[in-house]
Order: sequence, then C-alpha cells, then structure tokens
Amino acid sequence: MNDLIENPEFNSLDKQAVGKKSTLVSVAVNIGLTLSQLSAGVISGSQGLIADGIHSLTDLVSDFVVLFANHHSNKGADEDHPYGHQRYETAASLFLGVSLLVVGLGMLWSAGQKIVNPLAPNSIQMLALYVALGALLAKELLFRYMLRKAEGVRSSMLIANAWHARSDAASSLVVAVGIVGALLGYPILDSVGALVVGLMIAKTGWGFSWEALHDLMDRAVTEGEYKQIEGIIQSTPGVRGCHDLRTRKMGDLILVDVHIEVDGQASVQVGHDIAQEAANRVLMALPVLNVMTHVDPV
Repeated sequence: MNDLIENPEFNSLDKQAVGKKSTLVSVAVNIGLTLSQLSAGVISGSQGLIADGIHSLTDLVSDFVVLFANHHSNKGADEDHPYGHQRYETAASLFLGVSLLVVGLGMLWSAGQKIVNPLAPNSIQMLALYVALGALLAKELLFRYMLRKAEGVRSSMLIANAWHARSDAASSLVVAVGIVGALLGYPILDSVGALVVGLMIAKTGWGFSWEALHDLMDRAVTEGEYKQIEGIIQSTPGVRGCHDLRTRKMGDLILVDVHIEVDGQASVQVGHDIAQEAANRVLMALPVLNVMTHVDPV
C-alpha cells in the first residue's frame, strides 16, 4: 500500500511576497546606482566607475531572473509538473552562481590588464571617489537587508541574489581603492585589490553553481536531516521500523520515500493511519514537500 502525503503549507505566499519585495528593492537601488555611477564616471574621467555602473546595470538582469523564478516556482502542481515548479529556484540559483563566477573571472582579467597598462597618475577627479564610496555603502546595506530576508524564508535563490549584491559591494570597494591609489599616484593598488576581490567573487560563484548542480541531480539531504527524518518515523506510535528511506531536494524543499513497517495483524485502515501519522510528523518538522510511504507488514 502506497500513500503520498503532501505538505499543504509548502507553497507559502509569505515566501513569494518576501522574495518579490526584496528583489524590487534591489531593482530600485541598481537603477539609482547605474545612473549615478555612469554619469559621475563620465564627468570625473573614471573608467573604473563607468565599468562599475555597467556592472550595476547587468545586476538588473539577475533581479528580473529572480522575480521570474520567484513567481513561477510558487505555482502548484499541474499535468506536466506533478511535483510543482520548485526547481525554477534551483535553476535561478545556478544562473546567479554562474554570473558571479563570470564577474569574478572578468575582474581578474581586468586586473591583469591594469597591471600591464596602469592608469596615469592624477587622471581622476575626487567626485569619482565620493560616488564609489556611496555605491559601496548602498550595496553593503542592500546585501545585509536581502540576506536577512532570504534567510528568514530559507530561500537559496534569494540568498544567492543577496551575495550577488555583496559582489557588487566588493567591486565598488575595488573601484574606490583604485581611485584612492590613482589620486595618491599609485594606480597599481587598484589592480592588487581587484585580484583579491575577483578571486573571492569567483569562489563564491563556483560554490553556488556547484550546489545548484547537485540539487538538479537529485542530491539527498544532509546526514543530520536524514537521521532526523528516520528518527521521527521510527518514534511514531505503531511503527515497528522503516527501511529504504530515500530523500532528494526539490528547490528548497525535500521529497521523501520510505517503507514503513507495521504489525502484520493490523487492518489496512490501521496501517494507513500509522503511515499517515508518521508522514504528517515529518511534514511538520522539516521543509518537506511530500512523503511517499509504503506500508510493509511484519
């Protein structure tokens, strides 16, 4: 006898609302930064500030990807997607991770070019530094806001987007250091800082990409979560034991398959009720999408 018990609360409207609100805040910040950085970069003669403005502009693409995934991942199951659309979030996390990796590698390349062809001393106006520091502060505050919201709803996609904002803060820091170095007559400082931050961003992007790839390949939950699920099932009254417990990730949620052992003399109804109680306990304790139970008499 097989039963599929679904979590009625997994498709949380709160999670969708938080994701939409925080991403729209990011859109507004990126629009403001793009306009200020590009205009100040042209006026002050800072190529780094212009590049950072273009970077902020590309972040808008990531924000719209997150908005798209946030909307579609909350759709319920349909004929073509019987398990729902949670993997829109995983796909978006992969995109954001690859974006961070590309940005990091691009910064490494740019730093190498600046080492070969350093900026001329005293070629940048002080306005560029003020705007770069303002962008750094705005991006850091945006990162902290988005990360707090993302962790509150346990969304890996929103966490990835928050760290994307942190990468922008890092790039603004590099620009600010480079401007200070140029003002002091040491433009090589820009290249050294860019190398360090580029490596950090590339490492973060690789980590997000690798995690998303594992989830797309039906990775199981952690050992601690596995033991927690197993313990909940075995502690359910009427359960004699369980075996063939399997788990896999579906976005930020979990799918569980398990064989539950019950008294062989129990009626079908009793066996069904025991299995349902075990599944309900798992659904209440962890972010589980559904639990497929198979009842075995012992």
